[in-house]
Parts: sequence; structure tokens; C-alpha cells
Amino acid sequence: MKKIILFVGLMAALAFQVKAQQGLKEGDKAPLFNGVDQNGKTVSLKNALKTHRSVVLFFYRGQWCPYCNKHIKELQDSLGLLTGKDAYVIGVTPETKENIDKTIKKTNAGFSIVQDKDDAIMKAYNVNFVMDEATFTKYKGYGINLEDNNGNTRHTLPVPATYIIDRSGKIKYVHFDPNYQKRASVKVLLSKL
Repeated sequence: MKKIILFVGLMAALAFQVKAQQGLKEGDKAPLFNGVDQNGKTVSLKNALKTHRSVVLFFYRGQWCPYCNKHIKELQDSLGLLTGKDAYVIGVTPETKENIDKTIKKTNAGFSIVQDKDDAIMKAYNVNFVMDEATFTKYKGYGINLEDNNGNTRHTLPVPATYIIDRSGKIKYVHFDPNYQKRASVKVLLSKL
């Protein structure tokens, strides 16, 4: 119980760090990107929009985050409903391929998850932030080492944002909330597709 309380406290401190952060807005042109997913497949937003009516793009922090895993599991459990509306689902994370594999093992995710190795996708969508050294040290003390998890020393994480991008490349729905506990529900996503 004590560990849970401390973990929640750490998460709250991290949410406080990103209060001023703002992502892209509805109506903005979605930045194009390419990445490699967990299966070694090149994922291109441009190509996904050529073959699907829309893309559900979401950012998550890592396999160590129970809220991220819960959200990914919910997306996977409703993947048939999302793809039934001709949506292509793409997850983006700073974590390494090895840790993406852990996420998939925990959530059974069957959609593309792309490692944002140089933070370029997170920066393009303005969801990136750098964890301060004190919070990094606290996380590390509880077994969450971003350097090991992400394979770099930048301590960069995304706000767990979700975007629906239509075929024309415009953002038609945004869920952006620095509170890591709040995520776009599948019900809302389905209503916006």
C-alpha cells in the first residue's frame, strides 16, 4: 500500500511538471511521420491516411505505467470496433523495442506501436516534456529507470495524448491532458470517427 501511495505521489509530481504544455488543436494539420513498429514494419502516417478513413494516434509513456497499459488494453479490446470505422491505430512511445515488447505482452496490443527514438514525433505533436532530475531520481528509486526504459539519457516523456486524424490530414479530435490518469475513452473515440 505504501508503494502505491508513493507511486501516485510521483505521478502527481510529474503531472505538475507538464501543466503548461499544450499539444496540437482540432483543425491543425497533422505532422507527417514515419517510424518502425514492433514487427519491423515501416509505419507512415501519409500511407495510413491513403488506405484508411482516419488514424487514431496516441502517445504513451511506457510499459511501467499502469494507466498506459490499461488504455492500450482498452484500445486492443475494442480494436474491431475502431477498425470497423476504417480507423488505423498507431501508438507512439519513447521506450525501446524490448520495452515495447513488454507492453505488448501485458496488453496483447495487435496494432502498430512505434518507438520515437529521437523524440521527433513527440516534438512535432508538442506532447514531449523532460522529467526534472529530482523526479527522475525518485522514479529510479522505485524501479522506473527512464534511461534503461528509453535507451537514452534525455528523460523525455510524452503527455499521454490522443489524436484522430482524418483522411485529409487534419486533426479532428484531440485528447490532451497532463493528468496521466485521464485518457480518451473508446466510446468517445468511436463517436468522433
